[in-house]
Amino acid sequence: MVDTARRSEVPMIDVGALRQAGPRDAVVRELDRACRATGFFCVRGHGIDVALADDLDREARTFFAQPDDVKAEIEMARGGRAWRGWFPVGGELTSGQPDQKEGVYFGEELGPDDPRVRAGLPLHGANLFPASVPGLRATVLGWMEAMTALGHLLLRGIALALDLEEGWFERDLTRDPTVLFRIFHYPPATGEGWGVGEHTDYGLLTVLLQDDRGGLQVRGTDGWIDVPTQRGVLVCNIGDMLDRMTGGRYRSTPHRVRNVSGQDRLSFPLFFDPGWGTAVRPVPFADDAPLDDADSRWDRTSVHRWEGTYGDYLLSKVGRVFPDLGGAVLPNQ
Repeated sequence: MVDTARRSEVPMIDVGALRQAGPRDAVVRELDRACRATGFFCVRGHGIDVALADDLDREARTFFAQPDDVKAEIEMARGGRAWRGWFPVGGELTSGQPDQKEGVYFGEELGPDDPRVRAGLPLHGANLFPASVPGLRATVLGWMEAMTALGHLLLRGIALALDLEEGWFERDLTRDPTVLFRIFHYPPATGEGWGVGEHTDYGLLTVLLQDDRGGLQVRGTDGWIDVPTQRGVLVCNIGDMLDRMTGGRYRSTPHRVRNVSGQDRLSFPLFFDPGWGTAVRPVPFADDAPLDDADSRWDRTSVHRWEGTYGDYLLSKVGRVFPDLGGAVLPNQ
């Protein structure tokens, strides 16, 4: 169950051994400790070219430097049920409060003839890319491909950490994962508001690229922990579904952002999650009574009492983030 001795720092793990044919016991143990203690860990040795990250940062900064009326050419209202596009500062809510950030939503690129698009499945479809920044499209799609491959790799390591067969997640949950990608721009903080307030992520695993501005904090047992920034290092954290599946052994840890650097901050989270129609059930060892942790969670709801597919869970959340757009994706709206 839960490791109550949460650490006061986010561990750094070299995951290079997962990419090789040699022994992996050491990195598997580190992954297990990190998922129990903080739910967050930094990774190096992942094999992602830093030049690709630099390209992504440059293209994103070019986009966000434009006036709002230019960025609005790909506003989310134009994305419809695919739930893609740009939103302005204050346009996204966390726990009902406007975030001090703007951003662009992306997902798996699907054409109009894809069966999921033809069926009108929410959050599936084509991305919106700005004509004013022509290099953004190829860079975003290339980054998503690299991060998706890394998500599969890390979950193989996490499966071993849970004493499961290495391909367990890919066989049962992520053969066709739900992959969502965001680019967020946090202007320098003003007043008492947060770039994004306290929250947990919804799915299995988040893989985050961040710039050197800092501002990301993780809630530990003794207070909030600042997540370090380092070139070439990615930040990973587990989400509600992995918390649910492990009966609380691995916890989805609350985190938040406040940009006090005095400069513009960019972050690039990719959410690597169960397949849309996959029923999310406990892993084989998690046969105890479900944990009811509602009183200790930021949103006062327990992921362990919820039943259904991952798509059901995700749809139950997205309408609260953009209430004005909720009717585009939520059933019976």
